Amino acid sequence: MSTKDYIAFNESIDAVEKKFDTNIQTGLTSQQAQQRLEQYGENAIQETEKRSLWQKFFDQFKDFMILVLLVAAVVSTGVGIAESGLTLEALADGIIILLVVFLNAVLGVYQENKAEDAIDALKDMSSPEANVIRDGQRVRVKSTELVPGDVVVLEAGDIVPADMRFVESNSLQIEEAALTGESVPTVKDAREVIEADAGIGDRSNMGFSSTNVTYGRGVGIVTGTGMDTEVGHIAAMLQSTETQLTPLQQDQENLGHTLTYLILGVAVVTFLVGVFLKGFDPLQMLLVAISLAVAAIPEGLPAITTIILSQGTQTMAERNSLVRTLPAVETLGSTSVICSDKTGTLTLNEMTIEKVYHDGALHEATDALDTDSNFIRSFTYANDSRVDNNGEVIGDPTEAAMLKYALDHNMDLSGQLQKYPRVDEVPFDSDRKLMSTIHELDNGKYFVAVKGAPDRLIEKATQIELNGEIRPITDADKEQILAANEGMAREALRVLAGAYKIIDSIPAEVTTDTVENDLVFAGLVGMIDPERPEAKSSIITARNAGIRTVMITGDHATTAQAIAERLTILDPNAPTEENEKHVLTGAELNQISDEDLARRVADYSVYARVSPEHKVRIIRAWQANNKVVSMTGDGVNDAPSLKQADIGVGMGITGTEVSKGASDMVLADDNFATIVGAVEEGRKVFANIQKAVQFLLSANLGEVITLFVGTLFGWVILEPVHILWINLVTDVFPAIALGLEPAEKDVMDHAPRTKDDSFLSFGVAPSIVYQGVLEGAITLFVYWFAAYGPMTTTLDGEARHNLAETMAFITLGMIQLFHAYNVKSTFHSLFSRNPFNNKALNLAFIVSGILLIGVIVTPGINNFFSVTVPTAQQWGICFAAAFSIVIVVEIIKWLFRVTGAAEKFNRTIHTK
Repeated sequence: MSTKDYIAFNESIDAVEKKFDTNIQTGLTSQQAQQRLEQYGENAIQETEKRSLWQKFFDQFKDFMILVLLVAAVVSTGVGIAESGLTLEALADGIIILLVVFLNAVLGVYQENKAEDAIDALKDMSSPEANVIRDGQRVRVKSTELVPGDVVVLEAGDIVPADMRFVESNSLQIEEAALTGESVPTVKDAREVIEADAGIGDRSNMGFSSTNVTYGRGVGIVTGTGMDTEVGHIAAMLQSTETQLTPLQQDQENLGHTLTYLILGVAVVTFLVGVFLKGFDPLQMLLVAISLAVAAIPEGLPAITTIILSQGTQTMAERNSLVRTLPAVETLGSTSVICSDKTGTLTLNEMTIEKVYHDGALHEATDALDTDSNFIRSFTYANDSRVDNNGEVIGDPTEAAMLKYALDHNMDLSGQLQKYPRVDEVPFDSDRKLMSTIHELDNGKYFVAVKGAPDRLIEKATQIELNGEIRPITDADKEQILAANEGMAREALRVLAGAYKIIDSIPAEVTTDTVENDLVFAGLVGMIDPERPEAKSSIITARNAGIRTVMITGDHATTAQAIAERLTILDPNAPTEENEKHVLTGAELNQISDEDLARRVADYSVYARVSPEHKVRIIRAWQANNKVVSMTGDGVNDAPSLKQADIGVGMGITGTEVSKGASDMVLADDNFATIVGAVEEGRKVFANIQKAVQFLLSANLGEVITLFVGTLFGWVILEPVHILWINLVTDVFPAIALGLEPAEKDVMDHAPRTKDDSFLSFGVAPSIVYQGVLEGAITLFVYWFAAYGPMTTTLDGEARHNLAETMAFITLGMIQLFHAYNVKSTFHSLFSRNPFNNKALNLAFIVSGILLIGVIVTPGINNFFSVTVPTAQQWGICFAAAFSIVIVVEIIKWLFRVTGAAEKFNRTIHTK
């Protein structure tokens, strides 16, 4: 059974007690608890049935590109055996392709573990034991044994073990940042009855599983356990959220389809031309067509992509970005919208005093402070936070901010509190919104420190201290104080007031009536969870790169808007009323349909008081507009949206295990600025994969054109072993080296790529075509020149053909090595910067060149490759023809630049 549909916060205490057939005083009986445990199940997060490792492994072979490669492996092996028999040469292509497929399967299994990790972390969050009233006695039971209707007692320091409706609350405050995103603990009041449509952060009569009690005491009736809690609801969302294909995975799938259609087309045309136009034997032409099709498949591409991504993960790790899934490396580079949680991500998740009001004037928190003043004493004495042995301030974030403010001004806090110890107090109460402490002075009198809500405290003040002098407080004073309060509140600062008085003796009964009267007003403090210092510049940098930052938070709209203006997410120079139009609350979001939200999502830059479901809706709305969305977050409440996003970015220090488990990437330093560096690295990785794609496909196209046109002329230009060697040596090594290219200087000057963009976008497709045609044309020319030109007239027909075939082999291999340098940039000149700045590419050129030349000049091996050693002049012709591709490509790149086509393809952003 389930209790998740029961809205307990909208019911009175009596109604909840009746609904769950329990008794606030005596709790459930042991028999009732056992029956309900059988009825509702354990108070634990349920797991979905996990697939075995083998199931995950075999599921990887359902990918279209993998199926194409498997078919290619079978066909290639079959053709090889038909031509050469059962030899290593015949099996080589098939073995290489199968190794690539295996590598990708292993990678896929690794990716799938992230959702399971998130669920496991959720299970580990529950508290091990809870204080429960059963059979009229207070007992401790395992939290997994809690059932709906149990009466639970909570005290400061406890973890809330289940969702519950409070029936008692004494100064109860609960820190719910991981669930709601609100940085300040929520004050709970059992007597309130909340509207049915209230968000989680506004349900002040409820406690939620896995949140922390920071202050006070409470008693609640359990209303939801296990999967019926808010944390359980998040777990269910994680289980049901579909894993998004990254742009890289989508590109690979699309490229697989495109290549398959093209390759089949080439094979069919080759077969038809050979049989019907040239009159070749149909069986022979079938083998030729299949060989050509297999040669056209860039079987090394998946492995090369994996290597480039792996190198990217290492580089990003050095920049504090820890990538959990390889495709996520380049996904961040394609991000067009960053949906960021506010608390702990854009802000420090640390309440900080920014402005103070005392002596009739407003001051910055950094201004000089008299640490012996009654102003600072009123806030630091009436305070339950403390400083531990390591100098760290521990306690409620609001109170801790006051101690940190004093310590920052070198106040000897521990010395003063030892000298003037607390002897009595009136604890904070949510009704009167005040707290008072009494301290014994060394003259036998007592110092009463009071802090709390300004409007309540000012009613208790009869005097005011100004520059060390005390006089009666006037209406004008009160107006000035309230004006300062309102001014700070408009800046989204949380404002508290401080007051004091000195008494001769402690009242017989210490209560609000006997202590909190005839006070001397001391001042105000305004605090906020401030933005991270580096976040503003990072957001500006992202905006200059065409990336929009959207703030999503569980905090109040006013606070969120103020932080957004300070960060420039909203225009800081625009009127407040104008910026309010771009802020949407969770309650308002509930009134908007998914379709309407998708149409209007670009109008909003800040979302406040939102729930986990809202975050997922917002991300889906952006995705419906064909945007690549990144979500950053650190709380439990961020986990479903982190998984829904194209790339989820968790926080390594402040982030919960749940949020890290649901993320694709974790920031080791919790620094929003690190994301910008990751974006640049992601763009570089994608650009380098594009370079590998451009290099491999243009090379394969050159081979296809060479073979196809040669077939039209009745030439046998290259042997199968030549194609295999070129694909293994002069293709793979330079392609891997291109993956290590440094970022181009204008990598952050382009608009983000969209989901419609692919490996073939940004001018890569036309470059592949013209460069492939050039490679084929140059190779065909060299073959023609060698076979029919004047330099081989002394050779007989067989020798002439063998030499021409050798020179074509050398030329095509060397063309690809020289062409690797062309691909360093699609449109920039190779000589616009140091052409040899990639040591890996230089090494690949040398090694591949040696291996290519080695099979020609080494006795025995050259017989296996059926090649003839050329003369020095013939070597010169091959090298000159191969190098000519650099000259021709440089000319075409120049034409692209001067005509403006390069900027159009790159979508360059000119305005900063």
